[in-house]
Amino acid sequence: MLAGLWALAEIVVFALVAAWIGVGWTLLAALATTVLGWTLVARQMRDVTAPLRAQARGGTLQRSRAATDAGLVAAGGVLMVLPGFLGDVVGLLCLLPPTRPLVRAAVGRGLAAKLGVAGPVRVRSTRVETFPRPEGPVRVIEGEVAGESHLIR
Repeated sequence: MLAGLWALAEIVVFALVAAWIGVGWTLLAALATTVLGWTLVARQMRDVTAPLRAQARGGTLQRSRAATDAGLVAAGGVLMVLPGFLGDVVGLLCLLPPTRPLVRAAVGRGLAAKLGVAGPVRVRSTRVETFPRPEGPVRVIEGEVAGESHLIR
C-alpha cells in the first residue's frame, strides 16, 4: 500500500516538474540525480565504513553509529539511483552527513513506535555482596525490570 502511494506521488511530482521545465529537462534532471547519487554513495560509503574496517581489524567490532550510518548511506544510495524526485530528496537526507542524524532519529522513533517501545525501561537493583555456589562465592546484583503489565524478577 505504502509503496503504491509512493510510486503515485513520484509520478505526480515527475509530471509536475515536466510541465514546469519540459520533458527533456526533466529526463536530464533525473539522469543527473542518478549520477549524483552514485558519486555521493561512493564517497560517503568510503567515509562511513572506515571506522567499521578499523574495528574489524582490531577485533573489537561492536554495534555503533558507523553501522547505522552505513545502512542509511546504502538506503540513500538506492533512493538516489532509482528514478524519482521524492526519492532523491529522501536519499540526499540519508547521504549527507549534516542531515543523517535527523533521519537516524526519525527512523529510530518510527521503529520504536512500530515495536511498541515507549521510552526507557526502568530498572531497580540492589547490590548483594556474595552468593554461595559450589564453585565458590559469586558477586550478584539483584534486580527487577518493570514492564507495562508485568514484573520480571
